[in-house]
Amino acid sequence: MADQAHLAVLKQGADAWNTWRAAHSGTPADLANASLRGLDLARANLAGADCRKADFRGTILSGATLTDANLAGANFFKSVLDAADLAGANLVGAQFLNCAQLETARNWQSAFRDPDLACGAPVPMIADPP
Repeated sequence: MADQAHLAVLKQGADAWNTWRAAHSGTPADLANASLRGLDLARANLAGADCRKADFRGTILSGATLTDANLAGANFFKSVLDAADLAGANLVGAQFLNCAQLETARNWQSAFRDPDLACGAPVPMIADPP
């Protein structure tokens, strides 16, 4: 379940969120299962965030930093990912995500994803825990 304090800051918009993230750089962002439907999160810093099963339906994530974010099982129906950075993101089990959306993002090829989202690039394998 998402941390309600994190969710409240994020719902204020990307600028408020990025300021908060900069001031709390040691705090992992917990947005698991969060309803982020229809928000404008363009340029939001969600690097390393736990966004498992988050609802991003209709959310604008243009230019957002999603590097190393856990987006497993998240719903991306009609999400906008233009220029979002997906380097190392976990997209395994993502719902309603397609190649057309992925290919507008940056570094999508290094994102962990299901084989049906290969989109013409090799799919990196998630290492088993030690």
